Amino acid sequence: MHDNTLNTSTLAALVLALVPALGQALEAPPAAVAATGPALIPLSPLVTAKLPTFDSASLLKAEKLVKSSADADARDVDVWSRIRSGYAIPDIDNQLVAKHVAWYTSRPDYIARTTTRASRYIFHVVQELEKRGMPTELALLPFIESAFNPQAFSSANAAGMWQFVPSTGRDFNLKQTMFKDERRGVLASTDAALTYLQRLYDMFGDWQLALAAYNWGEGSVQRAIKKNQALGKPTDFESLAELMPAETRNYVPKLQAVKNIIANPGQYGVTLPNVDNQPYFTAVDKTSDIDMTVAAQLAELSLDDFKALNPQFNRPVITGGDKTKILLPPENAAKFTSNLAKWGHALSTWTTHKITTARERIETLASRFGTTAEVLRQANNIPQRTSLRAGSTILVPRTSASLNVDITSEIADNATMSFVADRPEGKHRRRGVRLVRGHKSRAQPISLVKPRLARGGSSQRGKARP
Repeated sequence: MHDNTLNTSTLAALVLALVPALGQALEAPPAAVAATGPALIPLSPLVTAKLPTFDSASLLKAEKLVKSSADADARDVDVWSRIRSGYAIPDIDNQLVAKHVAWYTSRPDYIARTTTRASRYIFHVVQELEKRGMPTELALLPFIESAFNPQAFSSANAAGMWQFVPSTGRDFNLKQTMFKDERRGVLASTDAALTYLQRLYDMFGDWQLALAAYNWGEGSVQRAIKKNQALGKPTDFESLAELMPAETRNYVPKLQAVKNIIANPGQYGVTLPNVDNQPYFTAVDKTSDIDMTVAAQLAELSLDDFKALNPQFNRPVITGGDKTKILLPPENAAKFTSNLAKWGHALSTWTTHKITTARERIETLASRFGTTAEVLRQANNIPQRTSLRAGSTILVPRTSASLNVDITSEIADNATMSFVADRPEGKHRRRGVRLVRGHKSRAQPISLVKPRLARGGSSQRGKARP
């Protein structure tokens, strides 16, 4: 049976659809107005007007208005509904999609962790996609790349929620310094990722190929297209899949699987966390140095929660500057501003020191600056059993001479560190040096910087550790 009762939304839409026709009827001259039947008293023109019939065109228009109103209401409910309403990439349906749907749905704990983590960032991503007119299912891509973990780091040195390798990050002006890695920053990396994806779409005219290129590299996709063209074969994603490495061949089907689950979570037995359709965070300008622990304290956030929104900072101090921003939930941003105005202590306890001697032991530096070697190693990510080479810049506790002196932008942007193995102590020193250095006469530095990687390529990207 069908319920023929008009609900409020439908009735409102019908009225809107019929307004023009009603207006025309009411404006008709009196001679054109006919009574609708016998009457004992004269009827007013409004009652006796010839009302329009409910033809199919009017009903279709009303239906569209109702659907538009419903879509708007859905977008107001939560971000997941907003994402669904903006799906625009053609679907694929094959065995790989079914395989990944089964994998995700058999791991409800994984989906719960990932979607809960996503709740911090996804409103911002969706908002940026809509500003650019891009498909909103691209907001789900970090689900595949990093499980929405901005601290994710792959074996190929790809970092952040969107998994940029160093060279691609530099191509998109993501700063990577001793103090900051913007590949992990929520704002900067999202802007770079969407710019890159749009560029790839403009190049290929196809979102599935753009996604493949994001994973495999545009040059690899271009070569695959040329190969199929030479053979007279189609050049869509599924036709090129057999030429792709396994990671890329599965990449779009994985996104499709997540897209299917988000589209209808109940069908797959999945419960999504509620994500309000409003900003999770706001940006606060910070123009002077501040310790990360102090910033979290002023915002009344745990250090872990603070780092989750500000994962780009590599050191315990956030250096100041005109472009330095920290992200905080709106209510915590208000607390930060209020508490900062009343703060009567130093905001930062760190400054920098540059090594000028050939090498400097961490223990010697610790003694000079009144701290411990372990504190310096932890603050500067210095490996055990290593010393600093000349030219290295290191964080050290502030002294009375540097109490009110911030770290300059020039130092923050250009500071580097290089290490050399400590010389073994005692009678076994000579043999120890040979084992560490490889030969007697010249010390070899221990490099913590991995080789620069070319853009794209599944073997280069590696698998992020969520």
